[in-house]
Amino acid sequence: MVASPPLSVRGARIAFGDRVVATDLALEFPAGRTTCLLGRSGVGKTSLLRWLAGLLPGTERAEPLAYMAQRDLLLPWLDILGNVLLGYRLRGDAAALRAAEPRARALLTEVGLGDRLGDRPDALSAGMRQRAALARTLCEDRSVVLMDEPFGHLDAVTRLELQDLAARLLAGRTVVLVTHDPLEALRLGHQVRVLAGTPFTVELPIEPSGPVPRDASDPELLALQGRLIAQLRSAA
Repeated sequence: MVASPPLSVRGARIAFGDRVVATDLALEFPAGRTTCLLGRSGVGKTSLLRWLAGLLPGTERAEPLAYMAQRDLLLPWLDILGNVLLGYRLRGDAAALRAAEPRARALLTEVGLGDRLGDRPDALSAGMRQRAALARTLCEDRSVVLMDEPFGHLDAVTRLELQDLAARLLAGRTVVLVTHDPLEALRLGHQVRVLAGTPFTVELPIEPSGPVPRDASDPELLALQGRLIAQLRSAA
């Protein structure tokens, strides 16, 4: 993996027709760190992530990155292993595809799908599909990773386990992660940014102490969770 770059936003405007989501936006996402974005539903978190990915009209992204959308986007005609390796197939690099297959198999085992490699997506539950999508994102092995609610549709224990896995495998990468869960943001984020308002503004970063993933029962973390919930409620 090459050194992870920072991400910078300078004077950005995000709009959909007459609806302005953000204007004159300036943000820094530190290199090799995880930044978690929080905010009320509809504030513009996903729009910002798509802007960073170069997926909105008038935007572009020169360097390669991995992007995990809210929907799993698994192709129904491919088995799970094929879906995880899809990016390598689309790029047409046979050598890279062969080299990536052991990693894909190992990741699917780590997310609990090692015995489902040959299954099609319609044979899996929503949570299993989400785990396959996470494995696909991690398999891309990119220095910049954008993730939109990557642990949705998961039960509480699996959610914690996959948070731990993602934190380990994404260490040293520049990660921007959208979540609605304050505790998840505090467990995984080197910094947490709250979006509020229309157009949205971004609050000063909250930087919990200690390495990630942090202990969900840590009293300091739980106190910060209460502060974040109050901040989100006041932004209604």
